Formats: sequence, C-alpha cells, structure tokens
Amino acid sequence: MFEQSILIAMITAFIIAVIVSPFFIPYLRKLKFGQSIRDEGPKSHLKKSGTPTMGGMIILLALIVATIGISFIYNEFSSRVILLLFITICFGVIGFLDDYIKVVKKRNLGLTSKQKFICQVIVSIIVFIGMKFIGISTTITIPLTHIKFDLGFFYALLIVFMLVGTSNATNLTDGVDGLLSGTSAIAFGAFAVLAFNQGQLDIAIFSISVVGAVLGFLVFNAHPAKVFMGDTGSLALGGALAGIAILTKLEILLIIIGGVYVLETLSVMIQVFSFKTTGKRVFKMTPIHHHYELSGWSEWRVVVSFWSVGLLLALLGIYIEVWM
Repeated sequence: MFEQSILIAMITAFIIAVIVSPFFIPYLRKLKFGQSIRDEGPKSHLKKSGTPTMGGMIILLALIVATIGISFIYNEFSSRVILLLFITICFGVIGFLDDYIKVVKKRNLGLTSKQKFICQVIVSIIVFIGMKFIGISTTITIPLTHIKFDLGFFYALLIVFMLVGTSNATNLTDGVDGLLSGTSAIAFGAFAVLAFNQGQLDIAIFSISVVGAVLGFLVFNAHPAKVFMGDTGSLALGGALAGIAILTKLEILLIIIGGVYVLETLSVMIQVFSFKTTGKRVFKMTPIHHHYELSGWSEWRVVVSFWSVGLLLALLGIYIEVWM
C-alpha cells in the first residue's frame, strides 16, 4: 500500500505537469515572458532568447496538488509536509519576483544579490522556528559513523547555509536545457528512497511528487527547450531539496546526493578566486557546464554526462545510508 501511494503521487504530478504545460507555455509567450540571454554567455544560447521562462510555476502546481491530494488520501498529510510546502513555495516566490523583475521590468539581473539573500535568510529562520515547533532534532550524524553532534541554536546557522546554499547552487545549475530538471529528478528520487527507508512516508510522497513534476516538465524542457523553469523553479527545487535533507536528518549526505550542484558552485568559486588573485581563469566559463560547451561538447552531451554523474552520486548516497 505504501509503495502504491508513492507511485500514484509520482504519476499524478507527472500527468498534471504534462497536461498543464501545453496551455501554460503559450500563455507565457502571449505575456511576452521570454528569457533574456546574456551576451557574455555561450553564443549558441543566443538563439534561445525569447523562450518562455517562469515555467517553474508548472512544477510548483504539479507537486503541490499531487503532494496534498495523495497525502490526504493516504492520511499522510503532516506538519513536516506543511513545512516542506512552505519552504518550496517561499523560495518559489523569491524566484518568481526575480524572474518578474528580469522579464517584465526588463532589469536583466533581477533582484539584487543582497535582496535575494535577505529574503532567503528570513525564510530559513522561519523554517528553524517551525522545525523546533514540530520537534525536529538539532542533532546531526556523521555518515558511516555513530558520531553525533547536537548543534542546538547553531543548527539555525546550518539551516540558513543549507537552504540558501542549495537554492543558489540549483540556480547556477539551471543553465542548459533539461540539466536541472534531470538532476533534480535523480536527487529527489534518492531522497524519496531514503525517506521511505526511514518510514517517513509523508516526506517520501512529497519527494516523489517533485520527481513526477520535474519529469513532466522535462518533456517540454529537454533540448531544444520549449520553456525554461527560471528562478521560480530553480530556487524552489533547491529549497525543497535542502528541506528534505533537514527533515530526514541527512544533512551531510546532501553533499553527496547533490554533488552535481556542489561541483557547479565550486567551479564558480574557484573561477572567481583565481581571477581575483592571479588574473587568470581556470575554466573557459562557469558554471562548469558552460566550460564543457565551450570545449566543443554538444548541449545534449553535457546534459547526459551530468545526469550520469548525478545518478552515480545518488546511488552512492543511498548505498552509504542504507547498506553501509
């Protein structure tokens, strides 16, 4: 029965995304919510200018409806699900504001980094309060050991770091058709397995609903993309992923399962540090998926390669938690 609910949640979210997209994409195009492509990016991306963005709303709609519907049907709608929905919606709203400013106000950089950071921190603090209210432990466990640390109030700093860091990392990864959609399906799928293994069916339903939603979106986001998720989707997915890691107490394992996002972020940090200290660039362009594009890889090869790395890391994370 538990397995059935998870399967139904994924199928429901997938169907909603697939059905809604053909109606929503033309509407975005009609509103002229087209993506602006930066001149300093890969020249091959310039042809994508005008492709409808803010498609993350499709993902949000699908995962919210599937999560709430299936959770109620199987009596698994809990305070943890509410907290996860809160995180996802709030980070989605932050992303929506960023997209809206870029697209409608024609300010290419959207929200300033300071504005975005302040909003993310405020949401993170509220999440910490909510987590304490529903009795989630502030203890973290080191994988492959029995070592535990109770961070107490300092766990709030960890939550800020995880939510802000992961959402920005997924945002950086969303630069090639289907890259974030595919890696998200893999990462959330891994956490669905781990949540199910812990007996947390409510979190498993939420996680697998995200998988269904992004796979449904991927039908229209795969190369050549008919729609982009924008910051609306990328920030929401990052926040949701970190939220699941927090509630399943697999905070450190997120580094492995979300390893693609870690690599993308590290590439940017290395590039900036190298350029500021030596005046030289380590990569042709960052995030690192652009480096491979400029090295002659086709967009599809980049995406499949990163999906493969994401899958291997997800399987490693599951192996560490379940079998070791």
